[in-house]
Amino acid sequence: MLIQFLLILAALVLFSTFLRLAHTARLQAFKRIGFLLFCLFGVIAVLRPGVMTWLANQVGVGRGTDLLLYILVVVFAFFSLNTYLRFKDTERRLTKLARAMAIRDAVAPPVRALEQDDPETIVDQDVLAR
Repeated sequence: MLIQFLLILAALVLFSTFLRLAHTARLQAFKRIGFLLFCLFGVIAVLRPGVMTWLANQVGVGRGTDLLLYILVVVFAFFSLNTYLRFKDTERRLTKLARAMAIRDAVAPPVRALEQDDPETIVDQDVLAR
């Protein structure tokens, strides 16, 4: 009984934290709905383990715990893919920002320094001086 209370409390805290911290416009509605369904599924699995066994038998899995493990593997894969895609997007945006800042803050070399290093410019100056 205590484990059921703790697991349900953990699911509720996780869901409320998710909603509170992930309130940006980038978070699509289907992610919120999916997370809610996952939390509800977890609560049902805790309160009624027999329902998990029945559901597992309906989909062709022997035990409810096996079904739960398979679902967790899929959720973990989704989480990993989502995290990878977000990191790649952040990396792309950071690279774009760094390039824009480098171009914006670029300092042109002094004209005199270029004239002194370029032998053709020195020859052209000698010709013009004559």
